Amino acid sequence: MERMAADKLIFHKTCFCCKHCKKKLSLQSYAPLYGEFYCVFHYQQLFKRKGNYDEGFGHQQHKDRLLVDPSFL
Repeated sequence: MERMAADKLIFHKTCFCCKHCKKKLSLQSYAPLYGEFYCVFHYQQLFKRKGNYDEGFGHQQHKDRLLVDPSFL
């Protein structure tokens, strides 16, 4: 069985699929986010729907994770 590597992970070629639609991905047509892999179309669609990459994928927004010393505010 053929293998391929993406983002330092090894996949069977037939198992490297979009998390959303299960379409087979290639090294030239995928978008990684938080260890998940998406086809470019669904990555962009999920981004547009929520307005930012974090919310579109069910993760906490970067601005909410930012640690700021209150004395700087």
